[in-house]
This record gives sequence, structure tokens and C-alpha cells, in this order.
Amino acid sequence: MRKWIHIPHVEGLASRQAHADLPPGTVERELGKEGFFGPATQMIHPRPPTGWSRWDGPLRPRAFDCTQLPRDGASPWHASELLHNGHCRMRFWNVAASMDHLARNADGDELLFVHAGRAELYCDYGHLAIEAGDYVVLPRGTMWRLDVAEPMQILLIEATGSSYQLPDKGLVGEHAIFDPAMLDLPRIDDAFKAQAALSGEWRVVIKRRNLLSIVTYPYNPLDALGWHGTLHPVRINVRDIRPLVSHRYHLPPSAHTTFVAHRFVVCTFVPRPFETDPGAIKVPFFHNNDDFDEVIFYHAGDFFSRDGIHPGMVTLHPCGFTHGPHPKALGRMLVQPKIATDEYAVMIDARDALDVADAASAVEWAGYHQSWQTTPAQP
Repeated sequence: MRKWIHIPHVEGLASRQAHADLPPGTVERELGKEGFFGPATQMIHPRPPTGWSRWDGPLRPRAFDCTQLPRDGASPWHASELLHNGHCRMRFWNVAASMDHLARNADGDELLFVHAGRAELYCDYGHLAIEAGDYVVLPRGTMWRLDVAEPMQILLIEATGSSYQLPDKGLVGEHAIFDPAMLDLPRIDDAFKAQAALSGEWRVVIKRRNLLSIVTYPYNPLDALGWHGTLHPVRINVRDIRPLVSHRYHLPPSAHTTFVAHRFVVCTFVPRPFETDPGAIKVPFFHNNDDFDEVIFYHAGDFFSRDGIHPGMVTLHPCGFTHGPHPKALGRMLVQPKIATDEYAVMIDARDALDVADAASAVEWAGYHQSWQTTPAQP
């Protein structure tokens, strides 16, 4: 077991409670280990730690507008790659046509987040109707395809070489955030049986080590008559997520963890009441998350801590610098004009540095790192 060098200490001007009751005219910056799970220190500053005047070098906050990506073909393997490392791969799929083949990811579990549109998903295990706001976990090796009802935009998050699991909910119990009973499973229903009868040759396009192979069958291999077991896809919509809240303390992003995989986690931000304690910080606190790269996909609503961001955008805050709310949001640090947030977003915290793919660079907001200035550069 590891033992942290852990000596609680107070030096100079400080608040006794993290994220609350700051000395007047100050802001707080948290330095933390293990993505909010390890030891942390709250620094008190007289001015925002994002007040840089210039930025040089490759390390910087970055933002990408996925709404500007081109329409992709009718295969998840045509999706535009955004960010990746050895354990996680993120792609964005603009798809309007139904798939004429089956896909199988042999590199890891696939997590689909539906940003827009509707479709019928058919897989080894049966049939699921999917729509905007749905998460769908497809275990590694699952064969699947989509019959598209409305043009779709899907964020694909591959757990390379690992599996998606649920977070340890600890003191709040297994029914917090969402009851596992809310997870929907594919069914061998009439729609699945009808598609199983489709004749002709069927191709299965398999991705392994990021290379594609094709296996052709003289029949439709999605023809299961039934199954039993504990390995299967699941679906849950963001509307069914009930966030942890505290009216006296701003909870860190880790409180909103939805899925965990090897060396990264997926969190979901959904509408929640603002903190009501007069001294509590009511915006995300400035922080150095120095063990993780932080990615946020903005799905819907009013993103109260950001300026110049609209649905369909992605931000990347690599570890190594302080980030936090934009100036307009910081002005509402202690008093909010609304009683609750109005945003849906997906966050990926990756333990290993993420590389930016060419498709993401082509739709980058180059001035994003300047958006913390009082008059931000617009995308």
C-alpha cells in the first residue's frame, strides 16, 4: 500500500473549509492528486490564477467544434477521430444513413453517447431504440448496427483494452446517481426477429489494433434465439441521472462519475440546484488536476462556467496548468441569478496524456486559451 506524505497544515491566510467562506476579495485554487480522490491543498490568491497575458508552447487549453466536422459514412469506423491515448479513443460520428453491415470492436468496450437523432440499434443481444441523451455501453466484441430514423451525431468513447464498470458509490449506496434498475437491456423482440430474417450476405467489419478486417456471412449473424448471463449492453439516458448535490459545498466532478474504465472515467453533468449557503462557491473552483487530462463534451443547455461554448463543442484541459471558470462566471461565484444549473455535458478524465487527431485540429477554436481574458477572443 502507498502512504502519502500527509501532514495537515495551515499557512498564512486560508479558509477552514475548502470551497467555502473564502477571505473577502480572494479566489481559491485547488492542487490535487488522483483526480480529486487524493491529497489536496486549497491555495488562496488575490486574483484569478487564469489571468495570463500570453501563452507560448504546445501545452494549452484547447477547444474543438464538432458541429463543423464533415458528414461521415454509414459506419462507426468512418467517424472523425478527436483524441486518443493508449487506453482511451474518442471519435465523433455524423451519420445520416443506416448501416449495411455489422461493426465489431475487438480493441475494447465502446461507449456511445447520442448527441442528436434517433435509431434502432440491433446487436448480438437484441434490439434497443436509442435517442438523444442516451449512453449505450457495448461490450468488447459485440456485433451491432444502426437503422437510422433521424440523422445522428454520436460521441464514441472506446475503453481500449479494458471494460466499462460502474463507480463505487460508497456511503451514498448503490441507488445513488442512478438505480441500476434504470439500465435498459436489448430485447429479442418482434423487431429483432424481423431483422434476423433479412437474407443475403452480411459483412462484419472488425477493428483490431485500429486496423479493419471484414468477415462475410451468407446469412444475417444477428440471429440469436435467446440468451442468459451477466455480460450484455446497457443503456441509460441523461434524463435518468440524479446528481449528488450539497447545498453548503460545491462538489468536485468526481461526484458525478457515471462509468469507470482502466485509467479514465466518464462523468455526466446534468441540471442541479445551485449551492444556497451564502459562503459556498457556486462555480467550479480553480484547480490543478495534475494527474489527468480533462475533456468535456457539451451536449445541451447553458454552460454556466464557460463563454463562447455551444452544444457540440469539446474542450481539452491537459494537466500542467490551472483552469476554472471564465471571468463572467467568476463574477457570479457567490451569488447566482438562477436557482439551478441548466446544462448537460459529458466529461472524460484521462490518466494518460491525450493526443489530438488531425480532424479535431481542423475544427479548433485557436483563440480558446485567450477566452479567460476580460474581453475573450470569439471562435
